[in-house]
Amino acid sequence: MGRPARMQVGAVTVATARPRALARFYSALLGWPYVREEVPKPGEPPDGGYALVCAPDGVAEPALNFEYDPHYRPPAWPSVDGGQVATQHLDVGVDDLDSAVAWAVECGATLADFQPSQTHRVLLDPDGHPFCLCL
Repeated sequence: MGRPARMQVGAVTVATARPRALARFYSALLGWPYVREEVPKPGEPPDGGYALVCAPDGVAEPALNFEYDPHYRPPAWPSVDGGQVATQHLDVGVDDLDSAVAWAVECGATLADFQPSQTHRVLLDPDGHPFCLCL
């Protein structure tokens, strides 16, 4: 059997302890619409639930889902033996690293101590997920 004609990434789902708060962070950071949210399910804490942020109309980028994970632990950056590992991260293209870092910090991100490259900056979102701002 061959590959189906259409296979397209529609969304990236991010596990978090605070999905609605983290979705608001990425909505502000990227300037993307905060599309919808779901309240916590029975038994979940008040910060639980689900939220969705989508690229603006006409922008062909995957949506970002934020999903409550009761066992979420922030990953270590850079990774450490025995620590929680960031298995994926977002790369965000920018034209100016300095102004993009300043904006990300204003939105609530933290600049990571370890920076492996001159062409991108690693930041941590408010829940500790690393993401990169890349030239």
